Amino acid sequence: MKAHVSSILLGVRDMDRAKQFYTEGLGWKVQRDYGISVFFESDGASPVGFYGREGLAAQVGTDQEGSGFSGLVLTYVVRSEARVDEIIAEAEKAGATILKPAGALPWGGYGGSFADPDGYIWSLGYSAEGTDQPYAE
Repeated sequence: MKAHVSSILLGVRDMDRAKQFYTEGLGWKVQRDYGISVFFESDGASPVGFYGREGLAAQVGTDQEGSGFSGLVLTYVVRSEARVDEIIAEAEKAGATILKPAGALPWGGYGGSFADPDGYIWSLGYSAEGTDQPYAE
């Protein structure tokens, strides 16, 4: 198995709320809306989409009622501290819960994190140290 993710699916409780958060709140563009799932334009990266939480849990053979930290964090690396600040502000305005306000990180970078309305955690980061980072934008 290669170290590659073909797509990222988030199980959501309310499709309309999730679509509004990501499109109106964060400015994502819908690539395909199948009704039971939605995928966003990915600019060549692994596509991100969402699926009804109950259906996705059934599809992978698990219980939809998870709680607490799942151990999954979605990372979004940008090219400036200012862009980290902008995205944190956009997410908060769209209804995200800010988990860690943007600021200096212990390892020398700059970042922050938020949870979307379904509790998925997004970690935003910037570091002047590397030039070959997996930039999202």
